[in-house]
Amino acid sequence: MFQYYFLLGVRSLRRNPALTALMVLTLAIGVAASVSTLTILHIMSGDPIPHKSERLLVPLIDNAPPEGYTPGVPSRERQMSYPDASNLLKSKQGERRTALYGVSAAVEPLRADLEVFSSQGLAPTRDFFAMFETPFLHGQAWSESDDASGADVVVLSRELSEKVFGNANPVGRRLTMMGFQYQVVGVLDTWMPLPRYYRLVGVNAFVKADQFFIPFSSAIRHHTSHSGNMNCFARLDPGFESLLASECTWIQFWFETKSRAGRAELQQYLDNYASEQRKLGRLKRNAPNQLFNVMEWMEFLKVVGNDSKLSAWLAFGFLMLCLVNTIGLLLAKFSVRAAEVGIRRALGASRRDIFRQFLIETGVVGLAGGALGLLLAFGALALIAMQSKQMAVVAHMDWVMLAFTFVLSVLAALLAGLLPTWRACQVTPALQLKSQ
Repeated sequence: MFQYYFLLGVRSLRRNPALTALMVLTLAIGVAASVSTLTILHIMSGDPIPHKSERLLVPLIDNAPPEGYTPGVPSRERQMSYPDASNLLKSKQGERRTALYGVSAAVEPLRADLEVFSSQGLAPTRDFFAMFETPFLHGQAWSESDDASGADVVVLSRELSEKVFGNANPVGRRLTMMGFQYQVVGVLDTWMPLPRYYRLVGVNAFVKADQFFIPFSSAIRHHTSHSGNMNCFARLDPGFESLLASECTWIQFWFETKSRAGRAELQQYLDNYASEQRKLGRLKRNAPNQLFNVMEWMEFLKVVGNDSKLSAWLAFGFLMLCLVNTIGLLLAKFSVRAAEVGIRRALGASRRDIFRQFLIETGVVGLAGGALGLLLAFGALALIAMQSKQMAVVAHMDWVMLAFTFVLSVLAALLAGLLPTWRACQVTPALQLKSQ
């Protein structure tokens, strides 16, 4: 019976082409506006590593001076100092841990056709690659001994590797960066998590991924300047060693625990660590120590602004307006079929049969609106992507949103068809037969 009613719905689309086209177009525009906006919000606010986001934790320790501090208020500080990062690395807490900061390097390629160019990268520890599950195209991460000795080794992104070495496997070759010779130990395959959750402070969360990775200890040994935000609470003496000894915050830190239950143990360690540091004359604010998992960290940093959420609500408001117009069009479409309904009722069709038939016909309109809405959504996303590089990264549709487009369209059409369908079921057969 469903197939029969579905075919009736397809045929009904041809009875009044103008009215049908207007309904489909109205529904498609509403769906396209809401889906394109929701797609961007979905990409920006989705869990980038859902199977372990609860186990990846960012610690925050407030090392600011006590002046102007309200006791008990959590810190809004987003990074940590080198002394704290160094101590946490040595703590062996959690299953893995990494300190990291952004670096900028002048790359000197061996190819004669390439001039020296600047590239943005990251200085983490080797645990970074396992923590964030980076895919390797060639080679692997550097060793623990490389971390310990501050070896001049580098992991390249696929893009940078192909730019400098072509399609060849560069593992074992050397590359001059920042005036030093770095040996290539690995090449990452295409990897661009959105947002770039592992490094959100001081950078745009939706820009191109880092192009190279050097050991944190190597960057420190070479006194490599950081690329990103720094917050100092007092005048800083000249020299990199002064930065390392200072309370300036410029390093980001991550822990990975074996299970979600490890968070409580890690929190207790942070509290004990802060207590010991206060005995040494540091951490004078005595502020609460904080831990954030991936989603909490993104919320804390307001990765998705209120304007993006407001845009999504406005788009759904526009969809509701389109549904109201669709209801009016469906009422007009079904009202002219009162005689048909009366005859079917007189021949024995129940109100349930009439309701089912008309609702399925409405679903056919929803499918047609979904197909057209999907095309319009792709067009809208293409126009949005042309606005900026950031929008180009997030303005694309995945399979989840592709399926959601059709589901939303059909559900919207069925919702809009409830009132017109109910009105059609109220037709009195006797009155219709008398009028014929």
